[in-house]
Amino acid sequence: MTAPAAMARPDESAGVPARDAELLDAYSQTVTRVAKRVGPATAKVDVRRSPGGPSAPDPRGEGGSGSGFLFTPDGLIVTNSHVINGARRIEVTLPGKEPQSARVVGEDPHTDLAVLSISGHDLPFAQFGSSRALEVGSIAVAIGNPFGFAWSVTAGVVSALGRSLRTESGRLVDDVVQTDAALNPGNSGGPLVGSDGRVIGVNTAIFLRSQGICFAIAVDTAQAVALELLRNGRVRRGYLGIGAQTAPIATRLIRNHGLTQPTGAFVTLVETGGPAAAAGVRDGDIIVELAGRAIGGVDDLHRVLTEEADSKTVVATVLRGVSLLRLDLRPMSDARLARAS
Repeated sequence: MTAPAAMARPDESAGVPARDAELLDAYSQTVTRVAKRVGPATAKVDVRRSPGGPSAPDPRGEGGSGSGFLFTPDGLIVTNSHVINGARRIEVTLPGKEPQSARVVGEDPHTDLAVLSISGHDLPFAQFGSSRALEVGSIAVAIGNPFGFAWSVTAGVVSALGRSLRTESGRLVDDVVQTDAALNPGNSGGPLVGSDGRVIGVNTAIFLRSQGICFAIAVDTAQAVALELLRNGRVRRGYLGIGAQTAPIATRLIRNHGLTQPTGAFVTLVETGGPAAAAGVRDGDIIVELAGRAIGGVDDLHRVLTEEADSKTVVATVLRGVSLLRLDLRPMSDARLARAS
């Protein structure tokens, strides 16, 4: 006997198999749980700039908005550097709260990250996860304020790992997370969250003229930069005192010296009295290795100098003409350089 239509299971009568409905419901519950957990810690960040000031988002240069998230209960917020750069006034609004002024603890344009501080205690805050544990296909939930629509939630997956992204400062940021969770202007600085409700990235960029290709600074990078900004107000990096550009290496030199890369960092300028000059680096040298790491160009040089900021002596391997030379070089901390200037 055929069961009457009234006795059919609701999901089957709607044309959705029971198993699929259960999976969709589980996915929905995961996104809802993440939004409830991290949404209260997500901030709307409004900035005012002087007309024509740096990073002005419109021709008048008056201001703009972005997102951020609390990572401590006493009011410390992570956001993007490009959101607050050049601001003369910053206001932060939490869900259900009145706007309040924020001060900049520190910013690092090279990784497009900044830390702000607001007044308060026992505030809702998001916990850092780990980007090392991420897998392609993992659930990714973005929370932010696209186009001023406060506390909007979009969901997708981690599309790829280990991407590189060039920031407005010209530096290349490694280990960037690619996601298809929809991002729009105003999402910048907001959290990208995993299914466990922990932050896996800081939303930072949209690939223009595309759909579903968005990027977030990996949380391991964000956490390390935030801690450095709290300690020093800036991120220290090694300084050589050179100008350089990526340039090809002659095939015969690659073969003769057993090099592993076809390009290096071609030195165009050596500053008098700088660390490179003291080590004997000359104009026209090609740096092919520094501190034991192959240098394929300027981006590789920046990566190593970010790690070698404590002024210890390292070995630089350079091509000079047809000869391969090894020079003892001691990078200067750019923080020390700033104090000296």
